[in-house]
Amino acid sequence: MTHFATRTARPLVAINRLLAGLPDADRRRLLGRSRSIELGTADVLYEPGERIRDVYFPTGGSVSLIATIHGHEQLQVGLVGDEGMLGTPLVLGVAIAPSLALVQDAGTAWQIDAGSFREELKRSTALRGRLQRYVYVVMCQSSQTVVCTRFHVVEARLARWLLMTRDRAHSDHFHSTHESLASILGVRRAGVTHAAGSLQQQKLIRYSRGDITILDRRGLEASACACYFANQNAYARAMN
Repeated sequence: MTHFATRTARPLVAINRLLAGLPDADRRRLLGRSRSIELGTADVLYEPGERIRDVYFPTGGSVSLIATIHGHEQLQVGLVGDEGMLGTPLVLGVAIAPSLALVQDAGTAWQIDAGSFREELKRSTALRGRLQRYVYVVMCQSSQTVVCTRFHVVEARLARWLLMTRDRAHSDHFHSTHESLASILGVRRAGVTHAAGSLQQQKLIRYSRGDITILDRRGLEASACACYFANQNAYARAMN
């Protein structure tokens, strides 16, 4: 299994944005049944096809959602940070993980067991409604990822991924190897080398031995494919 390992220097994020949007009473009740845990880089939260036993609301770091073919070929199809949750199938009444959930960037999360989560879903119309809207966002983003992978050039896709990682890391500096980036984007290492070199020549990033620093966010946004803003807009429309 390929680990999409990324180390990031960042301040601690205090709250998950999904939970922050709940009424105080509903949020306190759910957190009262949860526990705060540390997520380590390359920790596996779900294996595809396995039963979901816990739900996670990240408050720092990020988790890759990875589709696999024949158990070895992999492609990142989603990235979840403090804006989202892991365990969305439970919102639909399904307890089976559709993809591998692998911690990309170490951080923290609220963890609640699946049974307690189901009880809170039944009890809180606010929680149920908010998470149903989030499932819609995930569906939109997954569709956008398919289109992006098929039609957009590697450089634009890399710029998009760097921006997504920055948003979840809350930092302009993080670490990722060529091998990890190649697996994330579903391309050869040579493609990553060329794309990263181009972004560096444009002085948008600095990339040395896996250490990545975003130097010009606005310039990187201009280089990214439109999928970056499409995903942001989908979240804003549904969740704000």
